[in-house]
Amino acid sequence: MVHFYKTLGALLFSCFMLLSISPSQAQEATPTAVVSGVKFELIGRWDQEKLNQILQKDIPQFAGVSVEYTPATNAVRLYRITYPSVIPERGNKPTVATGLLAIPDVDGKSFPMVSYQHGTVYGKQQVPSFPEQSPETELMIAQFAGQGYIVIGADYFGMGESTEPEGYMVKGSHQQASYDMLVASKAVLDHMQISSPKLFLAGWSQGGFVTMAFLEKLEKSHVAVDAAVTASAPADVFMALNGFLNFPRANDADWVPTLFILSAFSFENYYGIPGLARSVINDEYYDVSRKAYEKQPFNIADIPTDLHKLVRKEYFDPQFFAASAYGRLIADTQAYRWVIKSPVVNYYGESDEAISVGLGKLPMTYQQAMGNGNQQVKAVSTGKTTHRGTFATAVPQWKTLFDADSK
Repeated sequence: MVHFYKTLGALLFSCFMLLSISPSQAQEATPTAVVSGVKFELIGRWDQEKLNQILQKDIPQFAGVSVEYTPATNAVRLYRITYPSVIPERGNKPTVATGLLAIPDVDGKSFPMVSYQHGTVYGKQQVPSFPEQSPETELMIAQFAGQGYIVIGADYFGMGESTEPEGYMVKGSHQQASYDMLVASKAVLDHMQISSPKLFLAGWSQGGFVTMAFLEKLEKSHVAVDAAVTASAPADVFMALNGFLNFPRANDADWVPTLFILSAFSFENYYGIPGLARSVINDEYYDVSRKAYEKQPFNIADIPTDLHKLVRKEYFDPQFFAASAYGRLIADTQAYRWVIKSPVVNYYGESDEAISVGLGKLPMTYQQAMGNGNQQVKAVSTGKTTHRGTFATAVPQWKTLFDADSK
């Protein structure tokens, strides 16, 4: 659900390379306006050597597992898109968001598209439109854009170049940011005279939740999705947090308290409930928690790894949690309880420190419990993999699935 680093220095991946823009591309680096407030700018070009270094060296270091990826066959052009959107939870308040558009640098005017929804990160710029700061985005670029797919990814409200507060796990905003990023990307591609007849969705961790929520919005809007995949997806956040509060596992991640910090402050801001975060977080940790949420400097060691120290004791009573303002909002934060029409595969790890096996399989369990069973949703184990390992292991399986559908 989150990739939280143990020390502030470890927030940035040590092997990042600077984006390079050749002189011949310099004229493209200024933002180009398209339509209705949408603009794009070239932020770099990654050649095959860089893409294959990501696959062969950087990702194994990041994920802690060795995975066999198919090598990149082409270079990739990277663009940052700036686009208008609205915040549903604030009466459709207008806002501006950013995201990534990665296009294969090859001859051709038609490519399948993957919309990747990123996982939780601490840094404001550890998101798709700043790909050199986002190892997960680097993997998606290298494995998909490096083999002929267009890859897009919204930064979510409050991340990237957004001036909003972070909207962590705020479902409607996640759906809107992703949907409007897709619309904006299509506008840019139309400007470039490039088509994308196939649409695939993918996401890891928080991004797995966003992927399922995005799929729900697309299906309600009658937008065809050829397939959707996730890794370590918390499709029911109430189930996830109840597990941490009342049924902890021996391998639960020590960064679990940050989930409560980010969601409590985000819900307070987006749903307009003053004092919500203070009602959840103990007084002695409120100020440092607020600094963490607001991306202000703080000492990471000041945030406890023991959930009992951070969260007020009343929330460990399941009835209190369920009846609280925070609990009621969390209970609505789910993305699997509708009749899913698109093919979906949720990948889960059996040693994942954030997502239990039951939670990883939940969308399939729910869908297949309907009468004779909705067989559109499946769950697949990646074995005894950790949170990061589940993602790294799932990605080539995602590509195999998408490749088969693209033929």
